[in-house]
Amino acid sequence: MQRKICWFCANNDEDFDYRDERKLRRFITERGKIIPRRVSGVCARHQRKLGRAVKKARHLAILPYASEMFR
Repeated sequence: MQRKICWFCANNDEDFDYRDERKLRRFITERGKIIPRRVSGVCARHQRKLGRAVKKARHLAILPYASEMFR
């Protein structure tokens, strides 16, 4: 099985802005859960930053805690 390459390392993307909803939605399921590292292929350092950014965006109501369909 081929190892996945971190999307952020491959694109030299160090910008973790909690306000960038489009980038964060890529790593969230349709139910609103953060996709785990083993599935997304993101390295540990970027997964920690990603988790913090998603949680901050949820707190500020930029991202939903759960999708509208499951409320």
